[in-house]
Amino acid sequence: MLLNEVTDPRLDGVTITDVTVDRELAYAKIYVSAIEGSSRKDEILSGFAHASGFLRYQLSQRIELRTFPKLRFIWDPTAERAERIEQLIASLSTSQSDSEEESASTDV
Repeated sequence: MLLNEVTDPRLDGVTITDVTVDRELAYAKIYVSAIEGSSRKDEILSGFAHASGFLRYQLSQRIELRTFPKLRFIWDPTAERAERIEQLIASLSTSQSDSEEESASTDV
């Protein structure tokens, strides 16, 4: 639906990373992320707030449930955290290789 039916440009490049539904089927938490990261977070969440009625109606037509949950869109920072961890690991390995080079040059 995001690729073919939603025309809001604020939702371009958005990925749904997870969905949880409470026991009573009252609410569905939809976790979203984007390639650009949190720089577009507010814009994307407002786009989903604007499109939530349309999305809920379309989903209720496609998924047969007694009641259809209200949709809550939440920013998922997992991708940004993973990137930050990768940067830290890369900086540690760079620091370690630099110290090994210094140690080797002083040993000679």
